[in-house]
Amino acid sequence: MAKTVAKEAFPARPRSVSTRKDAARAIVALLEKLYPDAKCALSHQNAFELLCATVLSAQTTDARVNSVTPELFRKYPDALHMAEANRSDLEQILRPLGFFRAKAKSLQELSMSLVEKYDGEVPHDLESLVSLRGVGRKTANVVLGNAFGVPGITVDTHVGRLSRRWGWTRSMDPVVTEKDIAVLLPPEIWTDTCHRIIDHGRQVCHSRKPACEECALTQVCPSYSLFMS
Repeated sequence: MAKTVAKEAFPARPRSVSTRKDAARAIVALLEKLYPDAKCALSHQNAFELLCATVLSAQTTDARVNSVTPELFRKYPDALHMAEANRSDLEQILRPLGFFRAKAKSLQELSMSLVEKYDGEVPHDLESLVSLRGVGRKTANVVLGNAFGVPGITVDTHVGRLSRRWGWTRSMDPVVTEKDIAVLLPPEIWTDTCHRIIDHGRQVCHSRKPACEECALTQVCPSYSLFMS
């Protein structure tokens, strides 16, 4: 049975960037085989829907977000409709997500920001996206990579955790982690690789007790000995 180790335990990390790149790409190659069809788990038809769904996904599951967004976007299909929504009606739709009052407020403030700054259209560059109310780098990179095809590294809890276990970074800071990953992997695979890391984190490399016995990455994972010793 796998041993549970402290979340701050780090594997030995090669000093050479080229060595770290080779190790990272070995992991990426296996992830490609394991999760060839990995994609964004948030249902969406356009950039506005994805932006809203990503904001709503904080502190809840993607599946739960997907359960409320069909009605949400049927009633409020764009930024102008969302900005002008009755707050109580919006809260009722979002109630299953928890923190529904705060999330209703966030969606309306975000939509107002879109209307005021960009005529209701979602911008397709990082600087503009993070200028919107309630949008950080993680949300911006989700939208860039999945709605606009612009390479982005989405450092959620899974990407951060696995990147540390694989020696890609030693930082708990998502911005630093993003920069460390960017050094190791070419931009054209950033978006798909993040989807695959998220799938692996959800299915195998769990937070408290990773399922190392079931993992196909044991031969290339520098943390394997930490969990199995």
